[in-house]
Amino acid sequence: MKIAVIGTGYVGLVAGTCFADNGNDVICVDQDPTKVERLKKGIIPIYEPGLEKLVLRNVESGRISFTTETAEAVKKSDIVFLAVGTPPLPSGDPDLSYLESAARSVGRAINGFKVIVNKSTVPIGTHQTVAQWLSEETDELFEVVSNPEFLKEGTAVDDFLKPDRVVIGTRSDRAFEMMEELYGPFCRQGNPIIRMDPVSSEMTKYACNAFLATRISFMNEIAQLCDLLGGDVEHIRKGMGSDVRIGKHFLYAGAGYGGSCFPKDVQALMAKGREVENPLKIVTATEEVNHAQKTYLFKKIKNHYKGEISGKKFAIWGAAFKPNTDDMREAPAIEMIRSLLKDGASVSVYDPVALDNTRQIFEDAVTYGKNASDTLRDADALVLMTEWNEFRHVDFNEMKLNDQVIFDGRNIYSPEKVKKSGMTYYGIGRS
Repeated sequence: MKIAVIGTGYVGLVAGTCFADNGNDVICVDQDPTKVERLKKGIIPIYEPGLEKLVLRNVESGRISFTTETAEAVKKSDIVFLAVGTPPLPSGDPDLSYLESAARSVGRAINGFKVIVNKSTVPIGTHQTVAQWLSEETDELFEVVSNPEFLKEGTAVDDFLKPDRVVIGTRSDRAFEMMEELYGPFCRQGNPIIRMDPVSSEMTKYACNAFLATRISFMNEIAQLCDLLGGDVEHIRKGMGSDVRIGKHFLYAGAGYGGSCFPKDVQALMAKGREVENPLKIVTATEEVNHAQKTYLFKKIKNHYKGEISGKKFAIWGAAFKPNTDDMREAPAIEMIRSLLKDGASVSVYDPVALDNTRQIFEDAVTYGKNASDTLRDADALVLMTEWNEFRHVDFNEMKLNDQVIFDGRNIYSPEKVKKSGMTYYGIGRS
């Protein structure tokens, strides 16, 4: 099939590349000419395991191309995906200005029946707004489809190629049949292509992310109770996860969630609830707990040092909001570093792939380690913020820290092993 993808950010680039790898002809559009030229050479602007190799392979095969010309891409395509950013406004509502600009550009270029697909995460009801924008620019026939993405950063390529499910929101049989044909090869193992109305499709995306975020915040509250009562949240997690009604996923306590999806989608769902005068109490609590959790580990640091951390040096392992990505959006490490600096401490940071993004935020306010060991030089304490695999297996007996203390924001270390080495250990809800 002939596909256009407007936007080569995280979602658009993964979607376009995976569609191309499955034999479709894909044109990806971005307004940044430098970015487009780099993509033509197979150089991608984000870190996502497996994606660079896939882009290069499909560029070389001619199945994917990149351009700044929206009209050219639309005219050559049957299905047009809108995958532009919808960043949150201060109110929590998504900013739809990029989406409107893209939709109107597509509308002016339509030269026959097209299926226009909302791939961006958009407020509930946006399919109607996009249809209105398009109809103001063209008299040609089109259908607007809601097709939310469910990609996890770090495993996005595999998630797209082997989806748990594909959600297609449309009342048009013609549009659904085209989308079903496009996604059919990805669902050969029997995972469902679920057809529903557009409103339900848009809400499904928000509901999934808000529910997963709620599980995280719930476990973080349980972890805080463990710290007060002497329990171990890791034991509780295993006991809960063994219940088939609950399952094992997203039950890990830590320094709070971040990234491009959970914070934005939780806030957007809260904003929609306020808009229709039906505040979402559980979702609101999820947001409040997560906001507080990002400072919880710092409070442990302050307590350990009796409020005096000025002049101390802290090694930070991990800056990205999760492993296998360079994404720093809403990363708990940002709050940690800012808090340490504000109280007069010095900071050395190491992350396997996110140091460039860390530099954009902190510039010369911190130092940057060449590797994990480098950050420990002259450090008083270690603060782990991202659970990269390379941080999991360390020899605590060889670790030289002035104050011999580890603050584990992801609970990846055994408190017993750390203490046997003579160090002091602080986790999240670990007895």
